[in-house]
Amino acid sequence: MKKIILVALFFVGAFATQAQELKWYTDVKEAITVSNKAQKPMLLFFTGSDWCGWCIRLQNEVLKTPEFKKWAEDNVVLVELDYPRAVPQTPELKNQNNELQQAFGIQGFPTVYFTSAESKDGKVNFKGLGKTGYVAGGPSAWLTVAEEIVHPKKS
Repeated sequence: MKKIILVALFFVGAFATQAQELKWYTDVKEAITVSNKAQKPMLLFFTGSDWCGWCIRLQNEVLKTPEFKKWAEDNVVLVELDYPRAVPQTPELKNQNNELQQAFGIQGFPTVYFTSAESKDGKVNFKGLGKTGYVAGGPSAWLTVAEEIVHPKKS
């Protein structure tokens, strides 16, 4: 009986942990739809998830923290644009990510671009709000920069 209870608690804990994870979109068209419906800008995270040391640092020090999770849920739609070396991707995903890398002029990783977008006549028009990368100082330092981009102070 104790084993059954322990197994049940394990599964409840696993589901609770999963429920707390942020939703990162990989399909930009889907993210645009969600972004426009929620009236929130997109956070485009250009990353080399399996080889870029600064990308991994940004993930661990900021993007996986409770502070970032709370801020992101209230302020942005998350989009991960990954350029892995060892992890296979579909040709469609590779093409989409390469086109976006070109469109935004991304030359280094990690780059985080904040943007809104609209689709008209099958074409997507992006409105850039700003960009950043790795910021030393943990979540509070990074979120200060992000907040200034997403909610600039009117002068």
